[in-house]
Amino acid sequence: MSDTPEAPVPAAPPLRRDEEIALEMMKFIANTAGYGRAGTAAAGFQGNSANNPEELSRQLLELYGQCLQKVRDGQ
Repeated sequence: MSDTPEAPVPAAPPLRRDEEIALEMMKFIANTAGYGRAGTAAAGFQGNSANNPEELSRQLLELYGQCLQKVRDGQ
C-alpha cells in the first residue's frame, strides 16, 4: 500500500457515431471533387455537374447515403 494518491484514470473519448463519420467522409469527398464550385475540378474528378441547388442537394444526399453504407459495412 502506498500513501500517494493514484492519479485518476482519464475517461475514454466518446465513440463517434456512424453518421458523424459518414458526414466527415462526404465533406472530404465533396470538397475534393469540387461539389458546389462552378467549373472547378480537382484530383482528376470531373467536378460539379449540378445545374441547380436542388440537383446539387440530391447528389450530396446520395453521396452521404453511400458514405454511411460504407461506414456501416466496415464494422
